[in-house]
Parts: sequence; structure tokens; C-alpha cells
Amino acid sequence: MSNIDLVLEEVDEKLDLSVRKLLELISIPSISSEVSGKAGIDQAAAWLERELLEIGFSTTVVQTQGHPVVLARSTERPRSDSLRLLFYGHYDVQPVAPLDEWGHDPFAPKVIEEDGVHRFYGRGASDSKSQLWSFIQALRAWKSVNGSFPAEIVIMLEGEEETGSPNLPEFLERYRHELQCDVAFICDSDMWSPTQPAITTQLKGLVHEKVTIHAPNADLHSGHYGAVCANPIRILSSILAAIHDEQGRVTFDGFYDAVMDIPESQRTQWRSITDAADIADGVSFEGGLVEQGYSPIEAMWGRPTVDINGIGGGNQGPGERSVLPGSATARLTFRLVADQDPEMIRDRFRAFVRSRVPPGCRVEFEGSGGSAAVRLSESNPFLKAAARGLEAEWQSPTVLKGTGGAIPLVGQLSDGLGVDCVVIGFILSSDAIHAPNEHYDVERLQRGTRSWVRILQEVLNERAAVQ
Repeated sequence: MSNIDLVLEEVDEKLDLSVRKLLELISIPSISSEVSGKAGIDQAAAWLERELLEIGFSTTVVQTQGHPVVLARSTERPRSDSLRLLFYGHYDVQPVAPLDEWGHDPFAPKVIEEDGVHRFYGRGASDSKSQLWSFIQALRAWKSVNGSFPAEIVIMLEGEEETGSPNLPEFLERYRHELQCDVAFICDSDMWSPTQPAITTQLKGLVHEKVTIHAPNADLHSGHYGAVCANPIRILSSILAAIHDEQGRVTFDGFYDAVMDIPESQRTQWRSITDAADIADGVSFEGGLVEQGYSPIEAMWGRPTVDINGIGGGNQGPGERSVLPGSATARLTFRLVADQDPEMIRDRFRAFVRSRVPPGCRVEFEGSGGSAAVRLSESNPFLKAAARGLEAEWQSPTVLKGTGGAIPLVGQLSDGLGVDCVVIGFILSSDAIHAPNEHYDVERLQRGTRSWVRILQEVLNERAAVQ
């Protein structure tokens, strides 16, 4: 039996223990966007620190201006020609609201057999505690069998990904030397299908923005003043409706200035691997707004978008209240493609809004920073090695795909440290990420862990072939 077979056997034999520990991690309410989640964040960071120390890493919980980063490093003395591999994951999770739509306690996960699948429910079950746990368990199994890790290893586990990673740039600059590596593996992505793996080679940029329209008055009686006074909900709704035209294009000046059209070769490749049914995965596109001239996959992966994520103001309670609100708020996200500058897009959007605010009213904005879009060349040797490893485990070709999602760290590592990032994960769109009843399953945890073992072997083979 070869060494890699022994490592894979170790993964399989320790699966029950791996699942049990993962459920412990999921049970910790590490919600990064809520003040009440701070205790859970600290508890999860300490839990991960203990696990990594037990495996044999030198581990530190690094405090930031927000939530901590768990930073771990292998302790073996490196050879002069050794590889240095960085693994990234995030342990923070989204809020659970609306709680009454959950059929399972989001922080009391247990394995349930449903239609032959051993599934567990919980916030973070899929995004992204199972993802980081899979590579940690692969490294544990490798060291258990071989007595050492396959290369120099650095692990970075973030606690603010779900809030846009506001303190990550400062952390990366502070720990620049410790984070230098040959390649970074980012485990926070999805599969192509339940049986076919994927590597994400294109990530969109991301800008978050909050807009509040204030009337000249506080809340008023709508019967007395509704016909004559400013209604911020009406004003804001009108502004939001004007963002897109009937062809699905964004209307404010400068949004498309730096956008290159999707190359025909890229469109042909995407058409060859997908159709609408593949990417929908049971999600209906009815009532959606696809930019004219582009297929759904092209709009999702290759075109910039603006989405309204939330809107509120006035009466939000269960009973009737005849109020003319004093303010109204909306939250938006901008998903950007290559060469779009996040700050320029933010500035153009704010100018668009200001030009539509009537006299006497005022607008307030919240939002800063953002991440640019990222592409990884499909000729990258680490990407090729990872694709071979995934294919060996899943016995299916690895799809190289784009995504409408964003991982701020990828751009920050690529631009700030000059590191190539290979983005891999085992999430499915049916996992209800960010939604009630988020879930994952035991088989994907097992095969995801085995996939990382095979990827490590292929990376070593790639290095040996070059030398």
C-alpha cells in the first residue's frame, strides 16, 4: 500500500471523530456581524487554536481591531528547497434570522439520515466550517501517517469574512513575512455538481453600500401630512428603481467604463460546460433581470451587477401604524468584474443618488473599501495539480469556472503579497448557505478531506517534475 493510500485510509478510519469535532465547532455561535456574537467568535477561535496545537502546529490567536485571526505554522525545520503552502478558511458565520424558519436548531447540529444521506444542519455547516475542517483533517491524517507535513504549512482562519474582512488588510501587512508562500489554497467555494468537482478561477469584486434618505421632518401622521410632506420610502424606492433600465443595464454614469466584453472564446467555453439547468440547480430564474445580450451564466460570471439586499423604514411592526417615516434605508452590493475600481464605482453611485434627492431632504452613506475582481491563469501549475487531485478523488473532470461571489482575501493576497490563489470548496448551491436550514453531509466531508490529501500529493509530484 502506498503512502497516499495509507493517508486516505487514515481519513476514513477517523471519520466518526472528525464529524463529532466538526459538530462541536458548528455548535459555537460565531456570528461576526452581531455584538452578541463576540463571545462565540472568541470561543471558536480558542477551539481552533486547541485543535491545531494538538495536531502539531505553532498557533496564535491574533487580535485585530475587530475579530481575531487564528494563525498556525508547521514547526519542522524547512529544507532550503521546500514548498510553503498557505491554507485559508473563515470560522465566522451569518446571523440565523429568521429563526422561526429553521426546522433544526442552528447551533445544535446532529447527523440525521435523510433519503440515504447522512446530513447535519446548522449555521456554518456548509459556509464555511466544514470547508476549513476538511483541509485541517487532511493535514492531520498526512502527519499521522508520515510523521511530518508534506511541506511548510501556514494556516490562516479569519473571523470577519462574513462582514467583508474590514481588518484583514492591516493583518496581512503586519504578518506579511509569515504569510509569504508559493501558493495559497482558499477553501471557500463550491462544487460544480454533487459528483463533479470545480476550481473557481474568476471571482467578482465586491462593494457594500448603505444608503439612508432623511426627510426634513421626523415621523409624521400620514393622514395629516402624507399628501404634502416628503416620504423617504417613496424617494428611496424611486432611486433604487432607476438603477437598472428595461434591458437590465445599470444606468449610472461610469459603471461600465472599465468593463471589457466577455471574449468569444470564453463564452464558447462556458457554453460547452453548462446550460441554464446546470447553474440553476432547482432555483427559478422567473421574474429575474438578466442583462440583454447575455446568457444567465455570462451574467453571473462575466458581467458586473448591482443588487438591493435590504430596505426598511417606517412601520415594520405587526400592527397598523399610520406613519409618514422620517427616514428610509437600503443596503446594496455591487459585484464587479476585472478592471473595475471599487472606490470609483462607489463614488459614481453616490453621485447618482445625490442627484435624485429632492430639496429639503438629505442622504447619508455608509461603506468603505471593497475588493476588486480576481482571475487565475488556467496554466498555473498549482491549479493544474489541484485539478488532477480532485479528479482522482471524484473520478470526474474538474470544471474550471467563474462565480458571482467574492472573497476579499483572494484579491488582497494576489495584489498585496503577489501570491497565486487556488480557490476550491465542496459547497453545493442546495446547502442553503446564508439561509435557514443550512446543511452539509458526512460523505462530502469525507471526500473533501480525501480530496485535499490527493491535492497535496499532486502538488508534491508537480514540484518533483519541475526539479
